[in-house]
Amino acid sequence: MTSRISHTSVDCRNAYELSEWWKQVLGYVDVDGDPNLPGHEECMIRSAESGHHVLFIEVPDVKAAKNRLHFDLRPTDGTRDEEVERLVGIGAARLDDHRDIRGDGTGWVVLADPEGNEFCVLRSDAERGAG
Repeated sequence: MTSRISHTSVDCRNAYELSEWWKQVLGYVDVDGDPNLPGHEECMIRSAESGHHVLFIEVPDVKAAKNRLHFDLRPTDGTRDEEVERLVGIGAARLDDHRDIRGDGTGWVVLADPEGNEFCVLRSDAERGAG
């Protein structure tokens, strides 16, 4: 017997605002028949392509330390550097730059969403294929 991951949950202070921000990042949409609205304490979004779901749940606690689990994002079009600039432009904070951690530009950039949750931006598949 095994299990599968149903969805990824993110604790947050404002489920609606954070779900709307991540929809811009990931290109996800509201769940059919269950639109997210201001004031909702639980807001779920999904990928129209893969069906993956992310659920944002309001909790009273503020983020206090580094995430124990985080998203690693790979741009689907454009480069890692273009995606980093796009995300900073919509409100992400740049936390750490590991693009040259190996000296060859193959690393990643650590960003934080508007509530401080860390995530990484990796090189795109096209960049990886080009060497």
